[in-house]
Amino acid sequence: MRLEGKVALITGGRGGIGRAICRRFEREGAVVFAADLNEGGSLGDAEGASRFLRLDVASEDEVRAAMERVDAEEGRIDILVNAAGIEIEKTIEETSLEEWNRSFAVNVTGTFLTSKHALPLMRAAAQGGPSASIINFGSYDGFIADPGLAAYCATKGAVHALTRAMACDHGPEGIRVNAICPGYIDTPMLQSFFAGDGSGAGGKSIGELQQAVRNVHPMRTYGTPDDIANLVTWLASDEARYASGQLWVLDGGLSAQVQQMRL
Repeated sequence: MRLEGKVALITGGRGGIGRAICRRFEREGAVVFAADLNEGGSLGDAEGASRFLRLDVASEDEVRAAMERVDAEEGRIDILVNAAGIEIEKTIEETSLEEWNRSFAVNVTGTFLTSKHALPLMRAAAQGGPSASIINFGSYDGFIADPGLAAYCATKGAVHALTRAMACDHGPEGIRVNAICPGYIDTPMLQSFFAGDGSGAGGKSIGELQQAVRNVHPMRTYGTPDDIANLVTWLASDEARYASGQLWVLDGGLSAQVQQMRL
């Protein structure tokens, strides 16, 4: 088992991608803390064997309390996965300041806070052997943009820059930092996007929109949470001991192609 004996904290751990990561980590032998706003998360049920932590990543007090619990129970963190995130389907003109600030509070400040307060526990893990690992969640939208996702794109670009900075600062301490940059992944967030104004124009059914999205990918499909969990597991493992400061795009080849060639 790749993660046997390791202690992992996953924010957004009851969401679509977060839950898949928790399940995979458990199968690989890790002690897993699933942190989320509630046990049901975006999937609406409390399934999962991992230890649940109630956590609003935008609250420094709650982040501190979460780290204190992990410290009391395990004394270290080997793996931190910052998977919590929100998406607002609006242009900047349509986005209120409150919505803009909330997007940054969860997607960027949340990543900052959990990483900041996990670092003492991760140093303890790094001293005992192979490097500890922080895995942030960026997006292919941090490189190129989908229409109507201005705040989301801005937050993911910020996470990309923060990831590189953290890797430079904390690599000497034995802490690796990378970011996963997913494309279209079959999660509640994606299904909400299909149903919303972001892609629901033109009178198409949700099924037609789903197929249209599949068709623009060179692989003619979009990804699953397990696809993401596979890459996260490798980055969390000792096999990735030399991988740090990188933005790992997982999008079925979507961002590799010139879209105009499909016209």
